[in-house]
Amino acid sequence: MRKTIALTLAAVALAGCGVLPGQPGGGGEERQPQSSAPEAPASSPAADQQSPSAGQQSAPAQETEAISTKETNVGAGDMHGRAKVDVTALKRQGRTITLNWTVTALDGKVNLHNGMSGAPLDYTVEGVSLIDPVNAKRYRVARNGTGEDAECVCSGTQGQFLEKGDSSTLYAVFAAPPADVTKINVEMPMFGVFTDVPIS
Repeated sequence: MRKTIALTLAAVALAGCGVLPGQPGGGGEERQPQSSAPEAPASSPAADQQSPSAGQQSAPAQETEAISTKETNVGAGDMHGRAKVDVTALKRQGRTITLNWTVTALDGKVNLHNGMSGAPLDYTVEGVSLIDPVNAKRYRVARNGTGEDAECVCSGTQGQFLEKGDSSTLYAVFAAPPADVTKINVEMPMFGVFTDVPIS
C-alpha cells in the first residue's frame, strides 16, 4: 500500500529566526577545506518520507517531476531494503533555498525514523546538506534559533519505517548560495551524493 504525505509550508520568517548564513547554531554555510573534495556520489540513493513531529514545520508544496533520481540499497541494524529518491525541487527564495524530495521503498524496509539525521535521537532530516564544490562550501540545514532548543527548518521523520510501495515527501531549508551558483551537490545520509542538482 502506498502512502504519500504531501505537506504544506506556512510562511517562515527566517530573517529573524537565526537561520542566516554564518550564524552560530543557525545552520548556514561552512567553509570546506580546499584539499578535501566532497564524497563521490553513491551508486544510487534511497528515498524516504516524513510526517511532521512536534515543533517541526510543514513541508512546502512539492513539484511532481524529478530533477535528480537515485536508487540504492539501504540498511541499519536488522532493517534492510532498497529505496528510490526523487529530488523534485531546489528553489531559491531570497536568502534561503528549499530542497524537496520523495523517498519510496522499492523492497524490504527503509528506516527514515532516524536514518537521515545528524544524531541517533534526532528524528529529522537534519543530516542532509548542500555542497558547493566551486566555492568549497557546505550548507547545513537552517535552524529556527541559536539556542540549544533550536530546531531545524526541515521535515520530522519520527516513526517512519517505509514498507515496500510506501513513500515519504520531505523538505529542508538552507541559507542560499551566491546568486551565480546555478547547480549544487546534495548529500543525504543513506543515499549518498546527488551531483549538479539545478537551482530554480
